[in-house]
Amino acid sequence: MAIQWFPGHMNKAKKAIAERMKNIDMVIEMLDARLPASSSNPLLAQLARGKPKLNILNKQDLADPERTALWLAHYQAQAQTRALALDASDNQAAAKISRTCRELLPQRSGLDKPLRVLICGIPNVGKSTLINGMIGKKSAKTGNEPGITKAEQRLFLADDFWLYDTPGMLWPKIIVEQGGYNLAASGAVGRNALDEEEVALVLLDYLRRHYLPLLQARYAADKDPSSHWDDVAWLEWVAQKCGALLGGGRVNYQKAAERVLVDFRGGHIGRITLETPQQWAGWLKTAQRREAELKAEREAKKAARKGNGGN
Repeated sequence: MAIQWFPGHMNKAKKAIAERMKNIDMVIEMLDARLPASSSNPLLAQLARGKPKLNILNKQDLADPERTALWLAHYQAQAQTRALALDASDNQAAAKISRTCRELLPQRSGLDKPLRVLICGIPNVGKSTLINGMIGKKSAKTGNEPGITKAEQRLFLADDFWLYDTPGMLWPKIIVEQGGYNLAASGAVGRNALDEEEVALVLLDYLRRHYLPLLQARYAADKDPSSHWDDVAWLEWVAQKCGALLGGGRVNYQKAAERVLVDFRGGHIGRITLETPQQWAGWLKTAQRREAELKAEREAKKAARKGNGGN
């Protein structure tokens, strides 16, 4: 199942960001440190082409620190780009962000040339929580459901540092299938757009291949047999451990899936990152090849219809 979620308010946000982009100096994109590439909006890359960018890997306290280091190096190697790993508990976030932005655009300073920064991110990435911590008061709405912020807000980190906070926005088509599942696992996608059991199974499949010791520790599984379990076996084991059972001892797969997703989102399984730069490059290449094949098929069918007189 392909994960897609682009409700009406996101289309409005896209238009608002496109309009605002004409009058800003640089862009901050908030990424989920557990899925940096999956949580990066390709629409933003198009809209902000040519402008300096700061990538903030938020929720770094929930992410695998070794993989976070790989992603920071990956972004730092890109032109006109800086990267920081932060979380909501970092009381130096405002200073780090301000300093990095000014390093990117040292010519923008003073009341006559304020630094105008647009901050964007996917739903539920923690942007509003981090902003509230930065400015020391609650100015941005927060919550644990995607799509809380619905309108742009202008905030002042300093007299000459204007921060435009925008609503969380996904994009009309997610072409990397694994990226869609990663977004769903993180809580960035509305519940009506996903099958939680399927998302949990995909997540468990990745975790058993890359973070098996953490799974074993969280759900008290013996090492030898659990190393050979597939994703379904893991979900059934979680159901047994958390009492997600129906009459006659049957597994309540929905309840077990919800438990797995809650545990991942809360960091209860451990510090996990669902992708590396190398993995993402491979997934993206496969997705782009598939998109090219589908486009060729559509064009061939269109040409065939024209050849048949439109019948």
